[in-house]
Amino acid sequence: MNITRRIFLKNGGLALASIGLAPVIGPAFLQRSVFAAEPDASRRKKTLICIFQRGAMDGLSAVTPYGDAELYKLRPNLAVAAPTSGNKGESALDLDGFFGLHPSLSAFLPLYQSGHLAVIHACGSPNTTRSHFDAQDYMESGIPTSKSVADGWLARTIAQCPEDRKNAANPFRAVALGGSLPRSLQGDSNALAIPDLKTFGVGGGIARLAGGNGDVAGGFETLYNDAVGDVLHGTGKESFEAIKMLKKLNPTAYRSAPGANYPTGKFAESLKQIAQLIKADVGVEVAFADVGGWDTHANQGGAQGQLANRLREFSNAIAALHHDLGDRMNDVVILTMSEFGRTARQNGTGGTDHGHATCFFALGGAVNGGVVLSKWPGLAPEQLNDNRDLALTTDYRAVFAEVAQKHLKATHMEKIFPDYRVSQSDYPGVLRSI
Repeated sequence: MNITRRIFLKNGGLALASIGLAPVIGPAFLQRSVFAAEPDASRRKKTLICIFQRGAMDGLSAVTPYGDAELYKLRPNLAVAAPTSGNKGESALDLDGFFGLHPSLSAFLPLYQSGHLAVIHACGSPNTTRSHFDAQDYMESGIPTSKSVADGWLARTIAQCPEDRKNAANPFRAVALGGSLPRSLQGDSNALAIPDLKTFGVGGGIARLAGGNGDVAGGFETLYNDAVGDVLHGTGKESFEAIKMLKKLNPTAYRSAPGANYPTGKFAESLKQIAQLIKADVGVEVAFADVGGWDTHANQGGAQGQLANRLREFSNAIAALHHDLGDRMNDVVILTMSEFGRTARQNGTGGTDHGHATCFFALGGAVNGGVVLSKWPGLAPEQLNDNRDLALTTDYRAVFAEVAQKHLKATHMEKIFPDYRVSQSDYPGVLRSI
């Protein structure tokens, strides 16, 4: 077998996907090595978990500005009622006298009230495209002015982290769960994409390399054993040594923390597996997951319905992850994002169309929680973007830059966001000053 460095490091990422493995095989490698390692506080890193809500989440419903009377003129059938309506279960959950959580986000309320969750509203990309594909590409590249950039903002962030430079060969420092390598991690980060740990057939299974270069029989171990030459030099050899070290960890099967009740579904399973890797102390610095189903053009619903169901699954899964990680959340920031929001006005099919600004969520011990961070633009006709959308007042790059710099201690921000003048005065205040 001739495995070249070009194949191994194709697109700067290593994706291992199980193909047709029988359930009895299971995640042999990670079951033996990762799921239940005893925590070692001295080895803990700062970790960023990014969650992309693909399809454009309606921020005006998720965190509803019930204090803006224009909302109810624009959305007579979709707007969630104010907390004062007295209709329990159908009205917004008050946050600060102006904003309220959608009732399906009730799992977020205690996190907000305890100061562990913040909302960044009227946030998004300055690029006004209404194309999902383009908007996601701009947001994940971190450069909304060009589509010619090959790498993603997370890959560039990792390259600028001092901790990462000391542990550049760690194959688990950047991990995407639940699918292929996301645009955010493409580049030189050598990120690992794992569709599902339960079918991660390392050791007697079948691995597939990123970039569609074909299947490699025999799993990850065989790949390394057979790939003499360039691949076993430098990063490849060091990565193999790191993986061998994992096998020496406690083989006890992983169990979520009592009370961490993950809902069913692919998204929740991805978050649960992220928790497993973080608690195994294998050096995860960046983890990524995504969740679709936010493109609510028709039958969106108000307090109940299609969007409500999606929000419930979303918040319950994140709340379970937060609980599962326990005091490790002191070293973790969870950041959500979506490519754009929805139109301020409801449409004729009981939904909303592609808009502009939306809201992000941030959770963690270092998060400046219990507050909605927003320079609210207003919903009056003259305040809307193009007379149809929530206007943007917080550039997503200011959020990303603040988390990258303050949490991951990334340096040289001009290399991460080359078309954006990063200024701490523009940071929305997602993280507390320490």
